[in-house]
Amino acid sequence: MSSRSLQSLFLVLFIIVFFIIPSIHATQTHLPTVPDSLGTHHVFLHKVSELKAHAQKFQETQLHPSTLLVVAGILCFIASSISSAGGIGGGGIFVPILTIVAGLDLKTASSLSAFMVTGGSAANVLCSMCTKSPKYGGKTLIDYDIALLSEPCMLLGVSVGVICNRVFPEWLITILFAVFLAWSTAKTCRKGVMFWKKESEEITRKSNVGVGQVEENRMGQENNGDLTISEEPLLGRRHQENHDRLRLPWLKLGILLLIWFSFFTLHLLLGNKYGQSIIPMEPCGVVYWILSSVQIPLTVIFIYWIVSRKESHQDQPLTSQDQDLTGDGRPNKLIFPIMALSAGLLGGVFGIGGGMLISPLLLQVGMAPEVTAATCSFMVFFSSTMSASQYMLLGMEHTETALILAVICFVASMLGLLVLRKAVHKYGRASLIVFAIGMVMVLSIVLMTSFGAIQVWRDYKSGKYLGFKLPC
Repeated sequence: MSSRSLQSLFLVLFIIVFFIIPSIHATQTHLPTVPDSLGTHHVFLHKVSELKAHAQKFQETQLHPSTLLVVAGILCFIASSISSAGGIGGGGIFVPILTIVAGLDLKTASSLSAFMVTGGSAANVLCSMCTKSPKYGGKTLIDYDIALLSEPCMLLGVSVGVICNRVFPEWLITILFAVFLAWSTAKTCRKGVMFWKKESEEITRKSNVGVGQVEENRMGQENNGDLTISEEPLLGRRHQENHDRLRLPWLKLGILLLIWFSFFTLHLLLGNKYGQSIIPMEPCGVVYWILSSVQIPLTVIFIYWIVSRKESHQDQPLTSQDQDLTGDGRPNKLIFPIMALSAGLLGGVFGIGGGMLISPLLLQVGMAPEVTAATCSFMVFFSSTMSASQYMLLGMEHTETALILAVICFVASMLGLLVLRKAVHKYGRASLIVFAIGMVMVLSIVLMTSFGAIQVWRDYKSGKYLGFKLPC
């Protein structure tokens, strides 16, 4: 299915779920007249808020909760199949679907979304680790060095962003989310168009190469004769090098697990944003801020250790071998922690995963779309498993539903990833991955911004305080 047809399908589903069904029910119940004193944009928000209220009433009275959850699961299946292709978790789509379509509260939707993102990213990581790319010398597409450099800063940024999320008013978060993601989406789409043009030029150039010349080169290679004795050891060394490249970097995976356990322990002690913790702790007390501050030196220690560690030639990241990020042949390693810190900070503020934010940034510094998608999904897997495990240990409800949705997203992600990779291999256009990222970002802008605007309007009508708040 093409990107245009998928986008049209989502547009139709969005119109049906959010406008047609509420409008039919609103027509039967005669919505009250909006006061003339309200402005045009107030009238629009007032209408949308009332339509959503009538839709929720219709869901509660006419539809069974299990039916609504099935509809939400179908929509999440489609969303996961698209988002996994770009290495994005999809939390920016799952949460609005679960809250608006299934009628779940934000806390339950967030916990279910963590499991769904884990299932989707697990499929992507499994597929990426088991698939070797001839384009990158038989290596996997996951750049473990970038993941090592980025993961500590992303986790630190998420922690700081969550505190900012508690302080900032809802209207400011909605505006910042819409502005930043719109800018990031525009940059991503322009990058996709650039990749598309380059691929078109490459396809045109290859098509102009004569078949006879290719055949002549092949025959010439065959006529060179058998391997000489001196060439056999060289072939053996090359085979050994390829065999070494197929092995997983267990040391780097062990360091990543150490980072995961370190931050997971701190988050478990601190508790989540809903006040749940394994130990009694005074909110915003001395112990709370001490544990929170420990994340800063912990991140600095991990980054310093990783950057200063001398690596062998075969363990160099794909980016440093195939791309030039600094202009002198040497990648600037510090750019990745800075980007990860920014992505994690914004992700914590907006209440979404950092994968949707760091993926466009990695594309901007020149990473290939395939490497970007695989590396981002690997990083998302670590952060999402941390959230899902935390929900489990802190007494999460609806565990069976969460596991079922995680399996659904696993299957959907595997299907979407295999279809997209087959399309990329067949047509030679890795830009399809970039367009998949852009599509998920557009859907997230529409859903999250609409959801936030409705919530802000409700708070305004109820007279709720709309200014800055204390972190606890």
